[in-house]
Amino acid sequence: MEILIHKQLPNHKKLHPIDEGALGFGDIYTDHIFKMDYFEGKWQNPRIEPFAPFVLSPAAMVLHYSQTIFEGLKCYRHPDRKLALFRPQDNFKRLNSSAWRMAIPYLDEEFLLQATKELLKIDGDWVPSKPGSSLYIRPTVIATEPHLGVRPAKEYLFFIMLSPVGPYYPEGFAPIKIYVEDFYSRSAPGGLGEIKAGASYAGSLLATELASQKGYTQLLWLDSKTHKLVEEVGSMNMYFVIDDTIVTAPLTGTILPGITRSSVLTVAKDLGIKAEERSISIDEILETQKSGRLTESFGSGTAAVISPVGCLCYNDTVYEIGNGKIGKITQTIYDELVGIQYGLKEDTRGWVELV
Repeated sequence: MEILIHKQLPNHKKLHPIDEGALGFGDIYTDHIFKMDYFEGKWQNPRIEPFAPFVLSPAAMVLHYSQTIFEGLKCYRHPDRKLALFRPQDNFKRLNSSAWRMAIPYLDEEFLLQATKELLKIDGDWVPSKPGSSLYIRPTVIATEPHLGVRPAKEYLFFIMLSPVGPYYPEGFAPIKIYVEDFYSRSAPGGLGEIKAGASYAGSLLATELASQKGYTQLLWLDSKTHKLVEEVGSMNMYFVIDDTIVTAPLTGTILPGITRSSVLTVAKDLGIKAEERSISIDEILETQKSGRLTESFGSGTAAVISPVGCLCYNDTVYEIGNGKIGKITQTIYDELVGIQYGLKEDTRGWVELV
């Protein structure tokens, strides 16, 4: 399909001039957006337009039945000023996994990558160069058909928006505090835990806000059946370094198959760091913390990349991890991944896609 491009006028000023030293996360948007519609049984009308509000019927099915999915990836500026994506094909493959689960029509993954690159060529000046900053890319699908009956929609809007961002957490690459949730559940077998659906995230907001009010950066979810097995943090997959081995929960359908998660496990293997995907209980974590065998913990995700964990709070007791400092393995994994993403280390695995 040919992408129609409707650019801003040449003398158009950026909607939000970038102050790279004060970038937060997700509050500033670039000048253009990619859109594509699904109707009459096919995706059509791909276009790049000036960023502007949508016109949406109050009866649009996304507003009533939450039929929406999204992805998150980043564009990095390399030292030679070139723009680079990190494993974008995997993001679009995961988008289609989410689409299947939410009864949304399949999208052509190669075309989505092409559309992303075309959008970046137009708004590439928005990619920041300050270390730790990047351009966040948010592909999204929403059900737009006006209809109040409960069934999959017949009309959808796919769009890609761009947002220059700094570190996801205000702490940056520094140990964060995590609250262990043992009452509310994020996901259950057969549910939405392994896909990026808006409904899945909405269900996590209350517990996360309650943890925030107690002074914690994020929430660690346990399994819905026993509330004993560790799953993930709302924005990250989780890892625990026990006896110099990285331990992370297996992909059994209740946690997100993170692109960064896959990268962490690959990098660990290549660097000779032991890693295991296995069930791990909160009781084992506390036991190994007390005995000194648990020396590090960290999370990974597109938004945060790698975030060290300084302490866990469980049943109103705070358990410090690694003296509250960044561990050696955590630092090593961070340096390797960030080095590849920002073009400071050689990409030997074919993960970097230049725009």
